[in-house]
Amino acid sequence: MSRLLPLPRLRLPPIPALMLSMLSIQGGAAIAKSLFPVLGPAGVTVMRVGLSAIILLAIFRPNLLSLTLRQWRAAAIYGATLGLMNLSFYYAILYIPLGLAVTLEFLGPLAVAVATSRRAADLIWAGLALLGIVLISPLGGNTPISPIGVALAAVAGALWGGYIIIGARMARHFSGTQGVSVGMICAAITVMLCAAPLGFSPSQITPHLLLFGLGVAILSSALPYSLEMIALRQLPRQLFSIMMSLEPAAAALLGWLILHESLSLTQWLAIVCVIGASVGATWQSRRTPDKHQEELLV
Repeated sequence: MSRLLPLPRLRLPPIPALMLSMLSIQGGAAIAKSLFPVLGPAGVTVMRVGLSAIILLAIFRPNLLSLTLRQWRAAAIYGATLGLMNLSFYYAILYIPLGLAVTLEFLGPLAVAVATSRRAADLIWAGLALLGIVLISPLGGNTPISPIGVALAAVAGALWGGYIIIGARMARHFSGTQGVSVGMICAAITVMLCAAPLGFSPSQITPHLLLFGLGVAILSSALPYSLEMIALRQLPRQLFSIMMSLEPAAAALLGWLILHESLSLTQWLAIVCVIGASVGATWQSRRTPDKHQEELLV
């Protein structure tokens, strides 16, 4: 999931700030899932992405008329990827527990890191992540799990991996926060175009639900972005990445506390495998920097 909206500076130590960021993101996702019986995943995605776009426009006020065709094309690709990533993730948690969905989604960035690496040792972490996938899959244990939910979470992960690459390249076409602002507008348009065929109608949104949607947008985007900026300014990049690898566990914890979703021992083991793969790949990267990865993100 994306972290896009900055809030005024907060004064917190870096590690508590990062932990609060993860809890905020997954708490926002848990609240979003609680709105599914009323709005459905498509309606909740429209509210979250649409409100985020409005807030970004109000804060950064990009000059839309000055953009070139090349900039609009880059923003459209970025926004479509971002919008579809959010939509597929919300549909995934309709079918499977939040912790498992985040674990599968997390495989997207991990796959990008491993696929662009030339280190043979990264194959070990890829294998550990693959074991996690097998354990989550319907073939991995006795606890029933929806194949549809697994597939949708995998799609969200693939889109997240693409979002990382596309976002890094889009920075060449925009300066400062302008690209994120325009990209979020494109994401909102993408989600709204997809929501109507999925059964969503704007008439379903009431002022009461709009307030909840604003809370989801803040918890899932504005607050965690600010908290992560605090951590990034004070922590080495590798330690930041290792800490972020705990996000699937945070999702499982919030899913249990807010949504009363319980996981089997096998599913918890799958989460541990994916976290271990992410930590291992990050630590290996710290020890032996890969020029190929650095060139990809330039």
